[in-house]
Amino acid sequence: MSFVLIWGLVALLPTAGLLLWSTLTMENFQIVWEPSLQAYRDVLSSGRWQVTIRTLEIAAIVTLIEILLAVPFALWLAKGTKSAGVRTVSLALLTIPFFLSLSSRTIVWRGVLGLNGPINAALLQLGIIQEPLDWLLFSQFSVILGLIGPYFPTMVFPLYLAFMLIDDEVLAASKDLGASPAFTFWNVIVPLGLPGLGAGIVFTFVPMIGDPVVPELLGGGNVVVLSASVQSLLRILNYTVASALSVLMLVILVAMISLVAAITARFAKGGL
Repeated sequence: MSFVLIWGLVALLPTAGLLLWSTLTMENFQIVWEPSLQAYRDVLSSGRWQVTIRTLEIAAIVTLIEILLAVPFALWLAKGTKSAGVRTVSLALLTIPFFLSLSSRTIVWRGVLGLNGPINAALLQLGIIQEPLDWLLFSQFSVILGLIGPYFPTMVFPLYLAFMLIDDEVLAASKDLGASPAFTFWNVIVPLGLPGLGAGIVFTFVPMIGDPVVPELLGGGNVVVLSASVQSLLRILNYTVASALSVLMLVILVAMISLVAAITARFAKGGL
């Protein structure tokens, strides 16, 4: 009972307050305590919904890239390597970035992707391009590239744990029955690893939505995402519209998490 009460105070009460604020309006920087949907109309009329779509697009692209990179790596880490030392070192290397601030890890990309950076210098030296590429930095490309590294461990760890729980005898039985590695992967490993994949998607996609650091440092103001939009509304004291925008994103995230959970449970139970 005490746990439920603490959870309600810490998590549900602020969410309820956010929902309440989104149904109010502001006049002359004062809250008008009358129910209204004006804040939601302002979100739609101001074009801020486009920022939400852009944020979801970036998060979806990065999450897909993380899946393509993390699945083979986590599978190798869990089943491919038999050396406990290699596994321990690999897991330790995945945790090292958490000891550094995200800003310090991200700012390095400015020097790498800049007009005078090593990438442009190498391409010019090889004669592939005639002038530096200006879209490498302060673009959606740079934001996507900068998000891959910080969220790679959050995709790998759940997959690694799920793959580790797969009994080696199950994989050996599939091989003894004449199944090819591809067949075993799609019909044995993937269904059994879906809970880890679902958790990885949630742990990667959801926090990426609210990441303010990478888009600010690598977007250079050219790539406006949800976190920047909400912060701009708070700076001008437009709390109701900021709340409405946050509520809309919260609804989208809850729907996405529910969909991922349903799909994971269905395929994990019934197979592919």
